[in-house]
Amino acid sequence: MEILTLIPLSIWDPFIAFGSAIMQPLYWVVSGILVLAHGLFAPIFGPDSGWTWVLSIMFLTVVIRVALIPLFVKQIKSSRNMQLLQPKVRELQKKHGHDREKLGQETMKLYRENNANPLSSCLPLLLQIPIFLALFRVLDGAARGIPRGHWLEVNPDLLASLNQATIFGAGISDTFLKVGFANGITSVHIVTLVLIIAMTVTLFITQLQLMRKNMPPEALTGPFAQQQKIMLYVFPLVFAIGGINFPVGVLIYWFTSNLWTMGQQFYVIRRNPAPGTPAYDAWEERRKSKGKADVALAAVADPEPAPEAATPNPSKVARQQPRKQPRSQRKR
Repeated sequence: MEILTLIPLSIWDPFIAFGSAIMQPLYWVVSGILVLAHGLFAPIFGPDSGWTWVLSIMFLTVVIRVALIPLFVKQIKSSRNMQLLQPKVRELQKKHGHDREKLGQETMKLYRENNANPLSSCLPLLLQIPIFLALFRVLDGAARGIPRGHWLEVNPDLLASLNQATIFGAGISDTFLKVGFANGITSVHIVTLVLIIAMTVTLFITQLQLMRKNMPPEALTGPFAQQQKIMLYVFPLVFAIGGINFPVGVLIYWFTSNLWTMGQQFYVIRRNPAPGTPAYDAWEERRKSKGKADVALAAVADPEPAPEAATPNPSKVARQQPRKQPRSQRKR
């Protein structure tokens, strides 16, 4: 730490400028979608209404999440494949635990044979981080009166409107700690607490849904599964603690994003479950029930069996006339 304090602060300026230059196109897109959504809802609720801005933030979140659906599906499939291979990985660890080089070779061979890549489940998440960071920075800056993105910079009246908009008596730009407790518990505290709880619960249910429904029992044991269980409780706790510093607008974004993820993941697991999981058993039951229902429907639609093909009546078969033989054949 002492060495870091000796480094001039100006040395970090190129890195900060580079990061800002990378984020500017994302700020441009996010601010444009937010301004467009405000133009859609303003004629209904009013340009300065809190509900106009709440719906605009939710619209922005949904548009971004729809664009990220391919990455989300790839991440779900990659994570599922890695979980399903964990029992085989543990067998290799028992067999080659004394030889780390051999263990590494056999593990990579197992991944290649099953088209699995440990980094493939992390790559989609890494690609989403800049987009989510841009969403957070634009909404957080707008709530604090700092324009980020071209469309908010050229529309200062919209920035002021967002900064002053309220919902249920709480400002879009207010935070749990910003208001304080000088006047006791206010509507800001109640709204932020409700949003923090909703954000935390949806995140917890989303992770629990993935572990309980789309993972086989043998994949829920071992070091990797233990890490997943720890993350199941740590991530919601981190968001709950950090949520007291988030403006109401950012909390609305996180809750909407978590709610979308939960519904999207439910749809993916229901339609494409992993074999040997509770979700797969439920999918098989639905297929059997649907097959029985189709047979019953066909029987109702056509109750009479198809008529059998009529056999020819021997008495009505035309009699073949004998042919007259030549005289040479009769003598023979």
